[in-house]
Amino acid sequence: MSRWASRALEEILRRVRETEDQCAGRWPLYADADSARWTTTGRGSWTGGFWAGLLWLRAIVSGDPHDQAVARGRTEALAPWVEADTATRGMIFWYGTALADAEDLRERAALACLAAHEPELGLVPWGSAFGGPPLLTRVDALPGLVRLLPASVAGRHLALQLDLTISSSGHPAWIAVPGRGWSPHPEPERGWSRTAAWLALAVADHAHMTAAGRTLLPRLRGWSGFAARFTEGAPSVPAASALRRQGPLDTSASAIEAVAALKLAALTGDGRLRDRAVEVLRVLVTDHVRHGRLLDGCYDLAHGVATRHELVWGDFFLALALAMLIGVIDPFAC
Repeated sequence: MSRWASRALEEILRRVRETEDQCAGRWPLYADADSARWTTTGRGSWTGGFWAGLLWLRAIVSGDPHDQAVARGRTEALAPWVEADTATRGMIFWYGTALADAEDLRERAALACLAAHEPELGLVPWGSAFGGPPLLTRVDALPGLVRLLPASVAGRHLALQLDLTISSSGHPAWIAVPGRGWSPHPEPERGWSRTAAWLALAVADHAHMTAAGRTLLPRLRGWSGFAARFTEGAPSVPAASALRRQGPLDTSASAIEAVAALKLAALTGDGRLRDRAVEVLRVLVTDHVRHGRLLDGCYDLAHGVATRHELVWGDFFLALALAMLIGVIDPFAC
């Protein structure tokens, strides 16, 4: 099993070097399936931590001091995001620092996330950095955030999101309505490909950190949306939207799910979850990876942005899952 996984990881890390050269100091977001050219951003956006994390994975595998220096430089360049009003600071700073020697930066980010916590709502709201209503909770705000916040604060936020999503048959985003509780927000829509992936990843990480977090595992595993994605025989790659009869796939969701399944298997000893992760990874590597590029990812279906592309977080989570599978890193190292 490890041979095909090792080869695939080597290919992805070779692609990292190509991306580094092509981006010339900018940050990759998504790349065209045919040309392999990256669309980039100057500051990293909410995906910057995934690129830094990929560079750290390369440095761990290679042991090359140059690779370590490059990764360290990218992690340090994330620092301005500490001041940004966004719950995605969890993603940026957990995945950008977890494999790095960057405790000071991670601590600053953790304090900023805690300062943004709204006790009356019981969460760190989505924030204003990327537009839209700031008093919003979304499943994609959870990963990373649950690793940076104090366990009790993270647990309350996670439990709220889990309850809202499960009780609504999978709606991933909710807006606070003064005096009336929570109302579904239209973006992302119900049926979004990454809903179960992000939730499962966050629950796994929180359950690893605290015994209280393990009480959320039965709630997650009893949800039909979890069963639809994490059981043997389920489609290995989901549609970008389960509500649309025709449309693109989203391999990035599968890559996140593989990481979550490996973490949950490590926590619970459930070999079926590990088998599911291997099943998904084999399909991704065989059918969707070309020259180290995980294709068929969907950046933003609602706005028609990069719907069949290589995505920086897709590459990251695929590389992370493969590294976990072959024992390069511990399942909870990142």
